[in-house]
Amino acid sequence: MPLICAMALNRIKLFHFLMLATIALAYMACKPKPISVKPKPSFKLVHGIPFTEIRRSFKSGLSFSDQGFQLEPDWKFTFVSDDSIYIYSPEKKKFFNCPVIFDHDSIFNIAWAWMRVKKVTKDSIKFQVLEVENKQILDDRSVVYMTLYSDNYIKNVLHTDSATLVKPTRQDTLYIKHKTQQADADPKYAFSARIPATLTSTSPLLTVKKTSVTSSKLDNVTIADDYLTPEFNIVIHKAYENFNYPYVILVDSKGQLHFSKSQIAQMPEFAESQNRIMTAITNGYLKHYLKVNPGTTLGIPHASKILVYVKGIKG
Repeated sequence: MPLICAMALNRIKLFHFLMLATIALAYMACKPKPISVKPKPSFKLVHGIPFTEIRRSFKSGLSFSDQGFQLEPDWKFTFVSDDSIYIYSPEKKKFFNCPVIFDHDSIFNIAWAWMRVKKVTKDSIKFQVLEVENKQILDDRSVVYMTLYSDNYIKNVLHTDSATLVKPTRQDTLYIKHKTQQADADPKYAFSARIPATLTSTSPLLTVKKTSVTSSKLDNVTIADDYLTPEFNIVIHKAYENFNYPYVILVDSKGQLHFSKSQIAQMPEFAESQNRIMTAITNGYLKHYLKVNPGTTLGIPHASKILVYVKGIKG
């Protein structure tokens, strides 16, 4: 065979080999990999063991939000089985049997709350509280974590009680002290007081009544807690004229009242004069007819804001 023909034949064989190798590699790469399925998490390890929540915190590790909302632990439960839990209701003040429903991965619906299980041992359990909307987990709003200890661990290992463990930490206290200093220096840093400011009338010419707040916003989540935005209905008798103004007042750490902003829609040309009137009502009536105690958090007085509906009745 001529040399040139032999070389051509070898090239053809090499080409066929490379083509087959390429096809084989492509097939191996495209071949579906076996799906590894995580085993369903189980609470069998803690069946029959009573647990008490000792800490509820944000992702930051603090129990307080920037707005001043305080997370408070209140869960007590015992897993009866993997699909049933005996849980305490603070509202009803008794235990109820509730369902435990596995969803996927480490996500459960426990007593109608969505939870991601982070840790389970005989001594402690940790959950991430999930915000779920239209069957979708909202990661940016799933920022709360719960830690529970077994009652046996609390009593016989830590030699303490749940009332001691649920107290705010040193980090919580330092955080509130820092926020208090900020709020005293600049009203824009005022935050909701855990024990809200109180207003008490010192004259028959003025009546004041605290009203209930339906809900407030916290990190895009609706929170129904009265102390976040305290509201007061105030009626002033024998006022200089009839008026009705809703507005926000800053109560400083000394208990002094300062007009903050109107809560009515204002035309630009009237805003200055209306704000001047509300400032005069605050300085002329409220400061003289009200005894004010500032709001406090962890026993520390600080600047906070309240919403007032002030009605003047002429006569």
